[in-house]
Amino acid sequence: MTPSERKGMWFGLLGVTMFAVTLPVTRLAVGTPEDPHLSGVFLAMGRAVVAAGLSLMYLWFTRAAWPSREQWKGLSLVALGVVFGFPLLTSLAMRYVEATHASVITGVLPLATASLAAVMNKQKPSWGFWLCAVTGTGLVVGFALLRSGQSGLHLQAADLLLLGAMAFAAVGYAWGGRMSQSMGPEQVICWALVLSLPLTLPLAWFSQPTQAAPWSAWAGFAYVSLFSMWLGFFAWYRGLAMGGTVRVSQIQLLQPFLGMLIAIPVLGETLDAFTVGFGLAVVATVFISRKMPVQQV
Repeated sequence: MTPSERKGMWFGLLGVTMFAVTLPVTRLAVGTPEDPHLSGVFLAMGRAVVAAGLSLMYLWFTRAAWPSREQWKGLSLVALGVVFGFPLLTSLAMRYVEATHASVITGVLPLATASLAAVMNKQKPSWGFWLCAVTGTGLVVGFALLRSGQSGLHLQAADLLLLGAMAFAAVGYAWGGRMSQSMGPEQVICWALVLSLPLTLPLAWFSQPTQAAPWSAWAGFAYVSLFSMWLGFFAWYRGLAMGGTVRVSQIQLLQPFLGMLIAIPVLGETLDAFTVGFGLAVVATVFISRKMPVQQV
C-alpha cells in the first residue's frame, strides 16, 4: 500500500466515523411512531438545504470553477444517491426501527460500493480482497440473522427502505469517489448539493414542522446537516480519491458497529459481548483487506 493509499484509508475512517453517527441522531430527530418529532422528508431535505447554503459559501470563497457539461451529468448521479435517495429513505425508515437494527443493514454497503466502483473504474481486486469483502458482509448479515430473535429483524417496510438507501448510497459513493479524482472531493459534494437546491428547498419548506419539536430533535438535525451531509463527505470523498474506492469502501464494514456504540449514549440502547465479538471479527476483515492488492485493468 502506497503512502497516498494509506492516507486515503485514514480519511475514509474519519468519514465513516462521522457517518456512523447519522442513524442514531436521525432516530433522535424523527422520533418514534408513539412520539414523532420531525418528519423524514423535512429532515432529509432540510439538511440538504442547510448544507447547500454552506456549499455556496465554500464555492464562492474558494473561487471554484464551474463544472463542465459532462461533470454535471456525474454530479446528478451523486445527488441522486447521497442528497436524495439515501437521506430520504433512511429518514423515513428510522422512525420505525431502532438504530442498532438499522446499523446492521448498512453492512451490505461496502460490497455494493466496491462492486460498482470496480466496474466503473476498471479495477481488478484480488481474490483475497473479494474474500475479505464477502466475509465481512457475511459476518454483518449473520449478525442480523442471529439477532432476529431478540430485535425482531425481519423484512418489514422499514427494512426495504434501508436496503434501498444502501443501493442509492453505493451509487453516490462510487460516482463521487470517481469524480473526486478530477474536480476535488469538496467540490463534488458542494456542487451536488447546489444542483439539488431547486428541489430540496421547496420540499423542505412544505414539509417543515407545524408543531414544536424537542431540542434533541433539532440537535440531530444540526448534526446531519453539518457532518452527515457536508463535512463527512469532505473526508470520505478525499479518502476514496486517494486510496481507491474499491479498497477504502471496505472501511464501511466498521460503520454498523460504530453506529451501535454511538447509540448507547445517544439513545440509551445496550451493547453486549455478542455484538462486541462480531465487531472485532469485522475489524479483522478490514485490517486484512488493506493488505490485498487492487490492480488497474
